[in-house]
Amino acid sequence: MRKFKTESKKLLDLMINSIYTNREIFLRELISNASDAVDKLYFRSLTDPSVAVGRDDLAITVGYDSEARTVTVSDNGIGMTKDELDRNLGTIAHSDSFEFKAAQAEAAAESEPGEAKGLGDLTDVDIIGQFGVGFYSAFMVGGKVRVVSRAIGSDEAWAWESNGVDGYDIKPAERAEHGTDVIVYLKDDTDEESFGTFATEHGLTQLIKRYSNYVRYPIKMEVTKSRKVEAPEPAEGEQPAAPTWESYTEVETINSMIPIWKRKKSEVSQEEYNEFYKTDFHDFEDPARTISVHAEGSLNYDALMFVPSRAPWDMYSKDYQRGLALYSANVLIMDKCEELLPDYFGFVRGVVDSSDLTLNISRETLQHNGQLRAIARRLEKKIKADLASMRDDDREAYERFFEQFGRTLKFGIYQSYGMAKDTLADLLLFYSAKQQKMVTLDEYLADAPTGSDAIFYAAGDSRERLASMPLVTTVLAKGYDVLLCDADVDEFCMMAMGAYGEHAVDGDDENKQPYFIKNVGAEDLGLTTEEEKKEAEEATESNAELFAAMGEALQGKVERVVVSTRLTDAPAVVTSEGGVSLAMVQVLKSQPGADDLPDLHLVLEVNAKHPVFATLQAAHEAGDDGKVRTYAGLLFDQALLVEGIMPENPLAFAQAVAELMK
Repeated sequence: MRKFKTESKKLLDLMINSIYTNREIFLRELISNASDAVDKLYFRSLTDPSVAVGRDDLAITVGYDSEARTVTVSDNGIGMTKDELDRNLGTIAHSDSFEFKAAQAEAAAESEPGEAKGLGDLTDVDIIGQFGVGFYSAFMVGGKVRVVSRAIGSDEAWAWESNGVDGYDIKPAERAEHGTDVIVYLKDDTDEESFGTFATEHGLTQLIKRYSNYVRYPIKMEVTKSRKVEAPEPAEGEQPAAPTWESYTEVETINSMIPIWKRKKSEVSQEEYNEFYKTDFHDFEDPARTISVHAEGSLNYDALMFVPSRAPWDMYSKDYQRGLALYSANVLIMDKCEELLPDYFGFVRGVVDSSDLTLNISRETLQHNGQLRAIARRLEKKIKADLASMRDDDREAYERFFEQFGRTLKFGIYQSYGMAKDTLADLLLFYSAKQQKMVTLDEYLADAPTGSDAIFYAAGDSRERLASMPLVTTVLAKGYDVLLCDADVDEFCMMAMGAYGEHAVDGDDENKQPYFIKNVGAEDLGLTTEEEKKEAEEATESNAELFAAMGEALQGKVERVVVSTRLTDAPAVVTSEGGVSLAMVQVLKSQPGADDLPDLHLVLEVNAKHPVFATLQAAHEAGDDGKVRTYAGLLFDQALLVEGIMPENPLAFAQAVAELMK
């Protein structure tokens, strides 16, 4: 027995037990090696006239024997001599494929224009191997591995055999033609591992489709099928025989071979894209958008992305996994590569394939995330551009999309503390109280009166209720629009943005300021005239004792009572100071851990021109302090009801109303 040409017991143990984390990838590695062997032979046929090989004749075959507990991966590729078996399999971490790629690259660099066709041309040859360790993953599931190989042009075949521990033997063998067979003798099952599932038709076909579906050569396997047995025609007067079925086996190509994402968009119909999306991403609806990317330059990659028509049921759960499937040289590396998508585009499904990625030795993760970040930045721009195109060219479809995923875009602005607003803000839609439809922020500003310097919004749980709120109707009466925000994330999004766009100050294009985003119920909107302010100040001063009495009656509920400058028909309204609105507190109360909420600084604004205020003045002048307290409480509670908030003591409110009705 020969010893491995390294510290075998240490290094091989590391290969088998530490480098790979998922046992089932052994089949991916063996198929990748077989694909490399076939590619090498095909390349040889391009440069050596004595090698007559047709591309259609090249294939990989996978077989199994459930009783013998073996899995076999065979190819009709270039094969190996005795010395090559010794060098490639006896020396751990020696990659013949890597040397092949390096040699061809060097030959291409040194060749002159017009030299033999195919020299150094790897455009049609996609060597996968890099490290020379993938083969040893077979020992994760196999107690013994036997390799039988016959090199192209040789009459001899040789068998390499090892248990992955002590060493290996190389002996003469028989093989009818060039190529290689790798036979894995599976380990015995344990309580933790069922290795026997790998020696089944279902187990192997699932692994091939999962990891090697797009290897460029056909992966063939004998599969079991059933067919109806034709029964003889019944004699006259006899009942037809019951249908019977029989099983039979047939060699079938398991993999798809040519990835749809590498084909030009002009060569693929939307129906083909739709079918691929529904099959690979388990959706029953066609995607809303299909985004195809073919990038060449310092980093080459292909990407095919889809925007679903509907949000998945677990989209907003903690278990939802975002990310694109990551392939390298058509071989699956990761099911969900989160680094390729920002959270706010996490609803996008798809694949990215690049042979330029620097993978780690196990090919399960990446060594340099800088490459991934570069791809992610470009994909983000592509997704943004496609969504903007849908917004501008197919508004109805975009509004359907936004109904499903708009919350994710809004949350992206809030979650990034406004850093993502340059990417996302112009994609947002809100309902316009004035225009009676969904609008973008740019469309809101385009319809704003001349001289506008703010974007106004109202937040709550119902668009219909928001439209009838006194503060909203007041702003509308002044000719301005109000965005009605009825999603729980809306106000957080608006506060994170803070401002949007720019406008010239006093017509000076050199002096520009952003449009500040203002909650109609949380701050001074800047719409009050000097005359209105003066009237309010005079009314406040002349009724100072009344307001003090009302403030005392509402002690602990409001900071103060003032005359409103922005009410027309309503008797009173509750507003807040300090940036935390009533609507925001209601949202926070519905969240887990709602015990530690920010303090609300409420102000009761009363309409000094409303008949109710005259009633309050009369009660105060008559010295009826009880009526003042009752009316102050009623005004406060009904103002809360208008905001959609239940009074603190509904029973007391109802009794006060009943008493008033007497």
